[in-house]
Amino acid sequence: MANEKPVPRGRRRHHGDNRITIGDVAKEAGVAPITVSRALNTPDKVSAKLRERVDQAVARLGYVPNLIAGGLASAGTRVIPVVVPSLSILTFIEVVHGIQQTLENAGYQVLLGSTDFDLDREATLVDSVLGYSPSGVILTGLRHHDRTVRRLQAWGRPVIEIMELGTSCIDMNVGIDNRRAGACMARHLLDRGYRRIAFLGVGMTRDYRAQQRYEGHREELAAAGVESDLLFASEAPSSYSAGRQVFLEAMEARPDLEAIHFANDNLAAGALLEANRRGIRVPEDIAMGSYLGLSLGEHLTPRLTTVSVPRFEMGVEAAKLLLECLEGRSPSRPRIDIGYRLTVREST
Repeated sequence: MANEKPVPRGRRRHHGDNRITIGDVAKEAGVAPITVSRALNTPDKVSAKLRERVDQAVARLGYVPNLIAGGLASAGTRVIPVVVPSLSILTFIEVVHGIQQTLENAGYQVLLGSTDFDLDREATLVDSVLGYSPSGVILTGLRHHDRTVRRLQAWGRPVIEIMELGTSCIDMNVGIDNRRAGACMARHLLDRGYRRIAFLGVGMTRDYRAQQRYEGHREELAAAGVESDLLFASEAPSSYSAGRQVFLEAMEARPDLEAIHFANDNLAAGALLEANRRGIRVPEDIAMGSYLGLSLGEHLTPRLTTVSVPRFEMGVEAAKLLLECLEGRSPSRPRIDIGYRLTVREST
């Protein structure tokens, strides 16, 4: 079952000898190693009862079968899987670019996987790639299936979680505090004198990091004593058209709005372009602030105020952490807050 909140986890040593073996599974299941091998590789040759015992032992221990043989499996290949929620959103593309450039310069190859913000799909991807004995893994976020966490903890090789900062990581972590980033933009809008402020997002039931930014936004407004629960959202994928549509819905429902805090720059761009088409003045009629720091924000009219995140640098730092471990060093900073900055422009 997927974790609704990050479960307590901690760093562990990266020693191949600590990995769970087929002998460990056999002992846990109370059968011979050859029985475990048959249950995993030719399940039709063992009884359903034995298969169930072996499967339960595999799940409890987080055992990862090796799909390549001999010394290569024990040493690890020079391939690093990088699992992200989407390969069509610029946020993740820029992070992957930083990872890829750094790892390729060190002689490693990146294998990309996309989950579409689906933890079930992430678990399946992790199960698949670990069997090919990569040297390490980079995942997005701190929330995963319990099964994924157990497998990676038992695996014993470096794991980096990116995009989100927290103490309950599997191993190492590079990201930002999304709640604080949301509060940062809310505070800016309050400081500008706006009081009727809405948050606008899409897909927030799956993109929980956007939900975290909304929570930071809401807490900041509540602390200021203003209406804090103005949320307009849809389950559509993030796009200019989705931003346009939800913006129009918000303006129709609450024509008294003074400012909108968008979950990302793509949504804000769609809304700002629509406002220009309709003669809605920004920021005179409605102010717009956002999150991400995409370069397109500098080319809109008016230019977009946003909370900028160093995405390429985040990828570089994640790759550097991984390389330190692969070179046998213990990173001095296994948890890195990559930070963000408020970029104030004319839209607020």
